[in-house]
Amino acid sequence: MNIARLDTTSTDFDSRLESLLDRAPEQDARVAATVVDIVADVRKRGDAALLEYTNRFDASDWKSAQDLELPKAVLEAAWVSLPLDLRRALEQAYVRIRTYAERQRLEDWEFSDVHGNRLGQRVTPLDRVGIYVPGGKAAYPSSVLMNTIPAKVAGVHEVVMMVPTPRGETHAAVLGAAHLAGVDRVFRIGGAQAIAALAWGTSTVPAVDKIVGPGNAYVAAAKRAVFGRVGIDSIAGPSEIVVIADGDSDPRWLAMDLFSQAEHDEDAQSILISPDADLLERVALAMDQRIAELPRADIVRAALTDRGALIRVRDLQQAAEIANRIAPEHLELAVADPRALVTHIRHAGAIFLGRYAPEAFGDYCAGPNHVLPTSRAARFSNPLGVYEFQKRSSLIECTPEGARVLAGIAGVIADAEGLQAHAASARDRLDP
Repeated sequence: MNIARLDTTSTDFDSRLESLLDRAPEQDARVAATVVDIVADVRKRGDAALLEYTNRFDASDWKSAQDLELPKAVLEAAWVSLPLDLRRALEQAYVRIRTYAERQRLEDWEFSDVHGNRLGQRVTPLDRVGIYVPGGKAAYPSSVLMNTIPAKVAGVHEVVMMVPTPRGETHAAVLGAAHLAGVDRVFRIGGAQAIAALAWGTSTVPAVDKIVGPGNAYVAAAKRAVFGRVGIDSIAGPSEIVVIADGDSDPRWLAMDLFSQAEHDEDAQSILISPDADLLERVALAMDQRIAELPRADIVRAALTDRGALIRVRDLQQAAEIANRIAPEHLELAVADPRALVTHIRHAGAIFLGRYAPEAFGDYCAGPNHVLPTSRAARFSNPLGVYEFQKRSSLIECTPEGARVLAGIAGVIADAEGLQAHAASARDRLDP
């Protein structure tokens, strides 16, 4: 396996690591320009533009915008058509994801200060959200569950799903998952036109308050373009995994864990960090042996050659320091005492503790959300959760005595800022 080897004792380690990490694809100017035109056109012409772009890009022949919505009966039929083992697996994943999400729900709270003023927080759900689910060659029912369930737990009134269906082909697993998760409306629309329709609405597609879910470069550019008009979850970059392992880890397991992200696409990043040089070589050998098992071997090989690395460190403490620099989407701690090591981890989207918790569990059924910050955004961002679909409003209620106290404070500060109306408004409460 042609994969980079780095060693923290080398004088060029820092520069090589930064070069490895500084590879997030920049926004393509041509993609951005195309997306701006599409978004503006959908905003201007509504359904007519939406139908035109969908037929052009998806090689379909829908006659009206109404043809783009899939009836709920179609979703239910898709669910019924799924193999029994897949239905059971999706149901089990649904329960686990929902159980986890229910612990994230924000709640109202209030307290009184010494003057009797009541201060607090009121939590309300978003009215309507849009979820984007990639289509085409791939089918991601797990993405339907991960994006819909927290919205439903938050109390969102309506969830609208966009999924492209090239040549009119639908994926039963995706539509079945939408039925299971309780998606309210589903449209067979993809690309920038889907994001534009969700942001501004058309006669057929309702406007939403927030758009979540991954997509290709056009979808990412469209989310950038509509942000501010609506909220978005993030601009997702390539998939990432960092594994910290000690010498007792199974190299065959680690090889496949690294493959699990590399198989997404050629830009995915898989990095193994260990103080055990022998383990690193055994993993390299295991990768050579196991890659033949994969139908997507060419993609895996390209990703590992271009963006993968085996990093030798002084000890596990230094491994944690490097992991924090990388701030990966997924971090596996395949060590004897993961609970001790995790106390040194500050930046990671999802952390998998121990040898029996591969990242793949998180993608499908462990419970925590698989929509995670990428491209080092784990330094300041969170996994998708119920809190992304809730709003917080501040509550302020004053007694006459409390108002007089606050008026004295606010009036002085307002004078200092030169805002006389603020000062007068506050001081009016001094002598009601």
